[in-house]
Amino acid sequence: MESVYIRIREKARQIASRFPQQAFYHDFSLENKYALKIFETDTVINQLRTFVSDHLDDDFGHGIKHSVKVALDAGALAFIESKSYGYSQKKTKRLVVIAQSAGLLHDIKRKEKNHAAKGAIYSKEIIKSHPFTDSEKNAIAVAIHNHQAFKKTIAANGANSQLISDCVYDADKFRWGPDNFTDTVWDMVAFFHTPFAEFVSLYPKAMHSLTRIKKTFRTHTGKIYGPHFIDTGLAIGCELFKEVQKELSV
Repeated sequence: MESVYIRIREKARQIASRFPQQAFYHDFSLENKYALKIFETDTVINQLRTFVSDHLDDDFGHGIKHSVKVALDAGALAFIESKSYGYSQKKTKRLVVIAQSAGLLHDIKRKEKNHAAKGAIYSKEIIKSHPFTDSEKNAIAVAIHNHQAFKKTIAANGANSQLISDCVYDADKFRWGPDNFTDTVWDMVAFFHTPFAEFVSLYPKAMHSLTRIKKTFRTHTGKIYGPHFIDTGLAIGCELFKEVQKELSV
């Protein structure tokens, strides 16, 4: 990575560190702990995490660190959202496992064109030997297919599949907040070897894309808490842009 990007990345992380933890993690601390416990103890999740670690490149801003965060938040969202359905503890746990599985696998084809659609197809190959029902396998594939913003979605087969799909989408878009400026952007410019002047010219357009994301959250919880993730990212990005312009002038 160019030295200018290293300096800006460190400045971005300093700026981000001044912001408090997102309210989602505070207000739903028990649900997040529950999701983490399942993530750490479920056999299938551990197997899929190993697979993703071995097959997902970690140099593109969408590697295993990103996938784990999406899986954990998708699981927490599934737990929160399922409460309104009055599900048993057993069924709720199952939904969390399915959401986390889809979260882990959602970017498995990230470097390919139409990665969401290709990832959905590939996911069925990955999980065919795992103890999922046909409807659960389909729900995982649908969630992976539908996780991109501003793209046409495919219909989910029932309320549970729709729930999983929406939870994975929102968990992925949470990453467009502070994570975007602490990790993702820098991994991507390093991978693409983006010239600094080009990075600066694209910056305003990228910030506009963040603004557009605010209105796309799909779950009830995501619609409430998701915009704050994005607002925090925008605040970090606006402050950072001043530092970017200083570097450009130098």
